[in-house]
Order: sequence, then C-alpha cells, then structure tokens
Amino acid sequence: MALRALITAGASGIGLAIAKSLAADGTRVHIADVNAQAVKEVTAAHPLITGSVTDISDAQAVKRLFDDVRAQLGGLDILVNNAGLSGPTASVADYDPAAWLSTINVNLNGTFYVTQQAIPLLKESSQGSIIIMSSLAGRFGYPNRSAYSTTKWGLVGFAKTLSLELGPLGITCNTIHPGAVDGPRLMNVFEGRAQVSGKTVQEEVDAALQNQAVKRFIDPQDIAELVKFLCGKHARTISGQSFPIDGDSKATQ
Repeated sequence: MALRALITAGASGIGLAIAKSLAADGTRVHIADVNAQAVKEVTAAHPLITGSVTDISDAQAVKRLFDDVRAQLGGLDILVNNAGLSGPTASVADYDPAAWLSTINVNLNGTFYVTQQAIPLLKESSQGSIIIMSSLAGRFGYPNRSAYSTTKWGLVGFAKTLSLELGPLGITCNTIHPGAVDGPRLMNVFEGRAQVSGKTVQEEVDAALQNQAVKRFIDPQDIAELVKFLCGKHARTISGQSFPIDGDSKATQ
C-alpha cells in the first residue's frame, strides 16, 4: 500500500521539492498552501498530488483541511510541517507587534493545529512520521529576525515533546534545520538585510557564505531526500533529533 503524506506550504520551494520527490517514489501526497493558483498548477501537473488552499493559522481552516486529507488519502503516514513566515527584518526595539503575532500564529500555532489534527490518523499508521521544518535560526540567535528565530527554536521543543508522547506508538518526530536555501525567498532575505545594514545585496550574500564551511547554498532537493530517509523504513528508531543541512554554518547574520 502506498504511503500517504501531507505537506504544508507544499506548492512551492522546499515544500514542493518534498512533494514531488515523495510522489516520484509512489507516495500519495496532499499539499496545503495559501496560494490557490500554485495549488491548482501543482495538482494539475502531478497525478499523485492533491491539494487544499489553507491558512494554517486558522484552526477551523485546518479542520477543513483534514476533511480533505481523509477524503483524498483515507489516512496519513507522513506529516511535513513546512509552512512558515520569515517575518520582517527589524530589531526587537522596532519590531511591529502585529508582524510578531502573525509570525507566531503561522509558525507555532499553525504547526500545532496541523499536528494535533494529524495525530489520530498517524496513530493508525504502521510507519507514522512527523517532520518539522525548523531553521538555522532554530540553532543560533538571529539579529533583526526575532519572531522567526523564536518560533524556530520553539518548534524544536515541540518536536522533542512529540517524540516523547508519540514514540511509544511508533511515530517518529524530527526537526530539519536548513541554512540558506537557494531560490527567490533567499534573495528577498538578503535584500531585507541590505536595507537594514546599508551593505549591498552581494555583500550580504558573501557574508552568509563566509559563515559556512561548504561555500554554496542549499539545494531544496537535498532537503527532500533527507525527509524521505527520515520517513522511511530504515529510520524508525530515529526520533527527537535535529538535523542541520546548512553547509556546516557556524553563525547567522
């Protein structure tokens, strides 16, 4: 029987790379994303991928999402909590409280809502796995990105707790901590940093790579392959762990 997976923010970037990689191996995938057009395009292009337009910060919307998951997949073996907001680039002193709450509501509350709804389905699986996408910012402090860093650290504690609660049921839970992932979102981050620092975007790029032993940004497909392993049959005793995939980065900017 094919595995069944739900991926939040699965219509682009890291989430889409994971969705396509799992589907290529025969997994039936359901994606949730706020971008209706992207969901439409992805599901039209990939027969094994279905989707829902969902704002995970809305608890009622998440309940409706799981009505779709049950209807489309009939159960769940893999949950990838990938959705998250980066939030604005600003010091704590200047941080917009509304932006703080928005970031918390998606990154922490949304992950909680999705996971809570998924647990009854995962309990019925013989190979239940939860992946939570943290960040380099969930390992270090992150100047001018306080809400983002706070949530990414919080997700580690959430994953550790889930591992303890669900481990006796055979459900694993791990966090992945990507560094700078190549793509448009990364360049937006560097542009935001440049506006705050007064440096050029290229100077911010060079500074980011200077912190890494391996001088290149992360390929989303590498993250997808790690997800596949952690959700596979040879990782059933790997749980409560944090997996950096960041070129051996030592600090953040």
